Amino acid sequence: MNYVSTRGVWDRDPQPFSAILLEGLAPDGGLALPQSYPVLGAAELAALRSLSYAELAFAILSRYVGDIPPADLKALVGRTYTAEAFGSAAITPVTTLEPGLHLLHVSNGPTLAFKDIALQLLGNLFEYVLAARGERLNILGATSGDTGSSAEYALRGKRGLTVFMLSPFGRMSPFQQAQMFSLPDANIHNLAIDGVFDDCQDIVKAVSADAAFKTRWKIGTVNSINWGRIAAQIVYYFAGYFAATRDDAQRVDFAVPSGNFGNILAGHVAKAMGLPIRRLVLATNENDVLDEFFRTGRYRVRASSETRATSSPSMDISKASNFERFIHDVVGRDPAAVRGLWAQLQRDGGFDLAGTPYWPRVAAAGFVSGRSTHADRLATIRDVHARYGAVIDPHTADGLKVGREFRDPTVPLVCIETALPAKFAATIREALGSEPARPAAYADLESRPQRFSVVPADAARVKQFIEERAAAA
Repeated sequence: MNYVSTRGVWDRDPQPFSAILLEGLAPDGGLALPQSYPVLGAAELAALRSLSYAELAFAILSRYVGDIPPADLKALVGRTYTAEAFGSAAITPVTTLEPGLHLLHVSNGPTLAFKDIALQLLGNLFEYVLAARGERLNILGATSGDTGSSAEYALRGKRGLTVFMLSPFGRMSPFQQAQMFSLPDANIHNLAIDGVFDDCQDIVKAVSADAAFKTRWKIGTVNSINWGRIAAQIVYYFAGYFAATRDDAQRVDFAVPSGNFGNILAGHVAKAMGLPIRRLVLATNENDVLDEFFRTGRYRVRASSETRATSSPSMDISKASNFERFIHDVVGRDPAAVRGLWAQLQRDGGFDLAGTPYWPRVAAAGFVSGRSTHADRLATIRDVHARYGAVIDPHTADGLKVGREFRDPTVPLVCIETALPAKFAATIREALGSEPARPAAYADLESRPQRFSVVPADAARVKQFIEERAAAA
């Protein structure tokens, strides 16, 4: 399996997995995608049902990783997905709230968020590939709350890796901020950007687009612009499907809180691989760019000043990076069409596919969408606690709220739990009047010393910061 860019730069020279793992953003500003999605037949799908999570991960990932010896990949996967790291042998257990309504728990990793599933593996893959090549890598990332801590916990102390993580200053929950800023590891650098998440993400893309700088300082990424993240997340859609069904012909719906479109894109790929997914229910918060697109066909990014700070902060995003991968599929994998749409996006702030030949393909992909507000998520948290005795975080509440709006009683609905409620204590207190349970390892988290640097939302200043620290690494 080799990889191309959404914008075409590698069409004549497809890249192996290890290259795109370290590359992050393609040289033309596009995102890496496999040349095709491997499609599983009925017998192959049935054979996956009885596998452990680590075995399932190897079976899926080996279809995307062609240049790492199978024995080495199997060992890396086995070392990643352990009960010690994720709290149970199931790794991503499923709770049935009521017949036909399920919670897929993908947030039981070290930082209590779904991004651990991919980033724990990415940390091991990075270290393996860099050691084989005798190279170093400076990771540049952006976070709205969860990616940063998951990446830092996965990469702390790793040989050959230095991390520069950008986050929007003052826009994460206290727990999220302390998780990142309290890490003492010398290879971790936190840059609190004076702006919103989209500013952080724009800086990462601007730095990555500077080919000379990127090459000189060996810049890589851990955001979901890195295909390795998406590939690892595909696995838990299969695991969730098997846990919620007994019949391999049974179709299911997945409800997914979505900000940067990476989590639900993994579901789109799983469906393309043959997993019997009927609908992907996309839930946004008040920053509803993606909901607007799937309802109307219009994709209109918002300015930083229009991006609202909400009680589900990891979704406070108005420029969904992974959306470009989906559009690449929608336009028939035509990089010229992608380039044209993104040129229009740059020029006009958006584009509209309604009424074009592409719009029926969007509908055929099986997405439906809705939005959730602060009042909605409080009501959903209260309702889930009263009905089922479960406490869910605000992002999961967004997913459940929208998922239940589209629920068909004849089709199982699997809602993805994206974080544990301990990370968002203020909202849980407001909803339930009590503190959420907190793992003992995080009992004193917010009181620990914190290390970070406040930096303007300026790519040049971030480059200067990297040059000063990377040179000393």
